Amino acid sequence: MAEIHLKNLAHSYSANPAGVDDYAIREMNHVWEQGGAYALLGPSGCGKSTLLNIISGLLSPSEGQVLFDSKVVNDLTPEKRNIAQVFQFPVVYDTMTVFDNLAFPLRNQGMAEAKIALKVQEIAEVLDLQPLLKKKASNLTADEKQKVSMGRGLVRDDVSAILFDEPLTVIDPHLKWKLRRKLKQIHEQFNITMVYVTHDQLEASTFADKIAVMYGGAIVQFGTPRELFERPKHTFVGYFIGSPGMNLIEVQPHAGGVGFGDVYVPLSEALQQKIASTPWKTLKIGIRPEFVHVWDGRYDDALCAEVVYVEDLGTYKIITLRLADQTLKVRLQEDKPVPQGQAWISFPSQWLMVYADDYLLEVSP
Repeated sequence: MAEIHLKNLAHSYSANPAGVDDYAIREMNHVWEQGGAYALLGPSGCGKSTLLNIISGLLSPSEGQVLFDSKVVNDLTPEKRNIAQVFQFPVVYDTMTVFDNLAFPLRNQGMAEAKIALKVQEIAEVLDLQPLLKKKASNLTADEKQKVSMGRGLVRDDVSAILFDEPLTVIDPHLKWKLRRKLKQIHEQFNITMVYVTHDQLEASTFADKIAVMYGGAIVQFGTPRELFERPKHTFVGYFIGSPGMNLIEVQPHAGGVGFGDVYVPLSEALQQKIASTPWKTLKIGIRPEFVHVWDGRYDDALCAEVVYVEDLGTYKIITLRLADQTLKVRLQEDKPVPQGQAWISFPSQWLMVYADDYLLEVSP
């Protein structure tokens, strides 16, 4: 196990990068603590796999350093870094049995066969592979092959970390939850540093203790699933996390708050001062659909919005509203009455975020 420190790390595929847009990974300083379960979450093309390949040693960074337990490993091969990497598509030896696939990395280390048998049995039990140990890997299903691929990383005692690059892509949807749960159990049992790359927020939230959200080659927020949901520090995090994502509306400052169209939204004195003292090009307010308050009827301090559409999703409903030419989504629990024609809504101050140039404006409580 190792603490992984990315120090002033950046990477460009261009020989002569002229600006930040030429970087696949923008300069970052980041630490994965020893024994932690982390997810690297973001859309395709944001730099997740590039960053993972830099950590593993498959790719050399243009700038900065990768440190394992304070030791610079930039010039070390993946083998010498003792990294196990599980790829998007299973990597197994089809002509070998499942037992031999799991034993392969241990035999390469010269481990005694008796000890190999014990280690293979231990990992096979964890991954429910015992009935398959004598089968040729070529006869396995995609999810069984992926479990074997994971097992090859877990079977070694000397791994610094295990890196998972979207490992459940080829797995049938009804089996994904089983493997996610299994990975979580494995982490708790072996306390190995794990970094899990995915574009799926559910996978990230169910596996990781902390999630690094990537956007445009940068980690824009690092925190627990709850922190990312309740207090996104970047508009992309608000948009990407949650279903539906955060409502985001461009606004202009007004006396006592902000506004858009003919709608006025009051803000605290501290937030007003923060806006006034912060240079910005665009100003937005954000609130999650779950946190928009829907009143049962007309209310003097509430905003009147037009009901455009109602989606019934069983245990809750998603209401699409129009407010001063802006579209909002509201999540309504099944026991709440559905407004007809128009809805009276308000934005509770504790859940209303203000973003300057897409970054959260934070004030002291």
